[in-house]
Amino acid sequence: MNAELFYDYIERISCFFRSEIRLAGIEYDLHPIQLNALYFLNRCNRYSDTHQGVSEYFGLTKGTVSQTLKTLENKGLITKEQDKQDGRVFHLKVTEEGEKLIESFLPTQTGKRALKTLDDETQTQLVESLRQLLQSMQKSNEMKLFGICRTCRFNQNRGKAGIFCELTQESLSRTDIGLICREYECQEA
Repeated sequence: MNAELFYDYIERISCFFRSEIRLAGIEYDLHPIQLNALYFLNRCNRYSDTHQGVSEYFGLTKGTVSQTLKTLENKGLITKEQDKQDGRVFHLKVTEEGEKLIESFLPTQTGKRALKTLDDETQTQLVESLRQLLQSMQKSNEMKLFGICRTCRFNQNRGKAGIFCELTQESLSRTDIGLICREYECQEA
């Protein structure tokens, strides 16, 4: 495959999304990273909804993340809740106002329109290929993988006993397993 062509396609797709996010942010006086962080916090689980989780997910410095989260908190889009077991850790929760904002711009209209032009099989293949590409890039750059809990190697469906995380030794809800987790590991691992 031509690496330049691959890069060109990914870059153009990224430009479309960044442009829409930038435009959405203008109305709310938010930068794209602030909107992206808000979206991530709305999609991640209790192992990932921390300052460190946001920092690792975006590959940003603690200072940049602190400023981003401070803005979101000041605008009433997120709140902090102290962890019950470790008082040093704060969980970041999206408020109702934050959820309404997310619904107004994400997933972006460009993405929705583009996917509607593809049949279900093509959509499934595309999403799987993008997942594999992302994980390959994360591994080669030695980044945390992050992924959807239900596809993690630690996720165990124990039938009537429910769903369980072998890593954290905790029960998981149906909602939990649909969220992004920083402890994620590929099933192939």
